Amino acid sequence: MLKPSSIAAILLGVIGLVAGLGAQAGPTGGSVVRVNAAIDKLARGKSLAGAIVYDFSLYAARRFAESDLDFVILDMEHQAVDFERMQTFFLGLTDKAAIAKQGHIQQRVPPIVRIPTYGRDQNEFIAKQVLDMGAMGIMFPAIETQEQALHAVQLARYPQARGSTLQEPRGLRGNGQLPGAWFWGVTAAEYAKRADTWPLNPQGDLLLFLQVETVEGVRNINEILSVPGIGVLFIGPNDLSYSLGVPQGHADHEAAVQTVLKACIARNVACAITVTPDNVVDRLKQGFKVVSLPSGGIEAPMDLALRRAREVMK
Repeated sequence: MLKPSSIAAILLGVIGLVAGLGAQAGPTGGSVVRVNAAIDKLARGKSLAGAIVYDFSLYAARRFAESDLDFVILDMEHQAVDFERMQTFFLGLTDKAAIAKQGHIQQRVPPIVRIPTYGRDQNEFIAKQVLDMGAMGIMFPAIETQEQALHAVQLARYPQARGSTLQEPRGLRGNGQLPGAWFWGVTAAEYAKRADTWPLNPQGDLLLFLQVETVEGVRNINEILSVPGIGVLFIGPNDLSYSLGVPQGHADHEAAVQTVLKACIARNVACAITVTPDNVVDRLKQGFKVVSLPSGGIEAPMDLALRRAREVMK
């Protein structure tokens, strides 16, 4: 296990490589490169295929960094809360050769972290720790009300400068940008500007996944979606089936899924769901903009689902 001091030293070396690249033109042109490639794609109307991962090793991180995934979600809801291992994984996602080749600092496979606390829990310190260490987004499990969704967005935002047109929802995040700024490859001052929720802030590089996975969440979906700053609304089909008391595939379960999807499409919020190789194409054709592939590694069935998804993705 790498010590925090060792991780920081290696990250500083990475910054030495990318420090001069931040002002170069990115994949969409212009002088400012968006750090988070997943947001860059969503902002251009593209669909995303990612995966929830449970192996936080450097080996796994390297494999995912070299993959064709659009994002990875590190699961700390059903795995141990281990910030040091999480930070090591972030380091492993830093592909210096790819950065040098592309000529800019964009993180091609950005890390999102699913925190363990539900929307109804007090989760301020978890969100702060995850973001300060460099996560490019958070997945908040079991959001059931408008108030919980609002609180999630507030936890990810810094209080805005006086005179800003983006004051609301007012941020609650404390000011502590390192080592997150190192991992992103920007100065602390630039990080403070970029580390805001998209699409609330069109220049933001933080992508929030809010999970709806209970009967209450489905019932309140329109109120939840009224909160600005939600990047992706993620349906948790497994927990939703438990909440409904019926198996996945049951008519009532599918009706709930479609209720959430329809509400997301109406409000132009990207909707996500976990998929299998058998249903990934159908889910994308239904209107899901984000799919989470079978987890476990870059082998079948994840690879098969990813190849099928790419065939129909826009």
